[in-house]
Amino acid sequence: MNLKFSEEIADALSEKKPVVALESTVIAHGLPFPQNIETAKALEKNVRDGGAIPATISVFDGEFYVGLNENQIERLATEKNIRKISRRDLPIAVAKKLNCATTVATTAFIAHKAGIKVFATGGIGGVHRGYERDVSADLPELAQTPITVVCSGAKIVLDLPATREWLETHGVTVLGWQCDELPAFYSSKSGLTIDERVETAEEIAAIIRARDDLKLQNAILLTVPVPPEFEIEAEILEKILAQSLKLAAENNIRGKETTPFLLSQMSERSAGKTLAANIALLENNARIAAQVAVLL
Repeated sequence: MNLKFSEEIADALSEKKPVVALESTVIAHGLPFPQNIETAKALEKNVRDGGAIPATISVFDGEFYVGLNENQIERLATEKNIRKISRRDLPIAVAKKLNCATTVATTAFIAHKAGIKVFATGGIGGVHRGYERDVSADLPELAQTPITVVCSGAKIVLDLPATREWLETHGVTVLGWQCDELPAFYSSKSGLTIDERVETAEEIAAIIRARDDLKLQNAILLTVPVPPEFEIEAEILEKILAQSLKLAAENNIRGKETTPFLLSQMSERSAGKTLAANIALLENNARIAAQVAVLL
């Protein structure tokens, strides 16, 4: 597998410096312009401020890039032909020399191949509401890739109880960062269990090392609540989500277009509150991921 490392990332990995992987779908498809490019830069800054080195991952001309320059991040944020790809799309992207943004699944896969141990994102994919056979490729990737993913749970537009059950069944360890239940993306409350509450990065690092010593192949999911000042009440979320789901059905929005459409609709219907929460949790997760990477 041919990976193209930036000089900084190549040096960091060879010298065993802490590195945090960042996905690129949030830049190309998850956030509107100019918030996408501003957030991409803020995430990298937060990782650096925490003592680690950011490695944003994407595909250009069919090649896997680990660590991007400013021009590449700007391309992701502004160009219209950036394809959103999951693991199944990788051979297509290589063969057709495509420009692509990587999802959680693809980022985890490439980061692990690159030797990166920690990956920060917003929310993972999961089981879709109303159709339990529709399972995001993020979930099986987490079940077979020994990386640590720092996130705020699964995206709120998904079936959270079914997603939590899937993770449990397939052996993905779910930790709660200073919380007792699984965060629900824009909300800290889901009513769903975690496997263990952790208070410090030291505790998390010890659990990661134990997973590796046991030679287990599952990811560890470190779930972090959205910062309290940006949290949105569950009742409000469910109301605007129901409206957004109805509109998606009326417009026959399906497949991988569903989640970006719903998140965009929720941002519009909440007067931008969900967008602000999304950015805040992304930035917070990057900070915490850096703490964990430094200890590893």
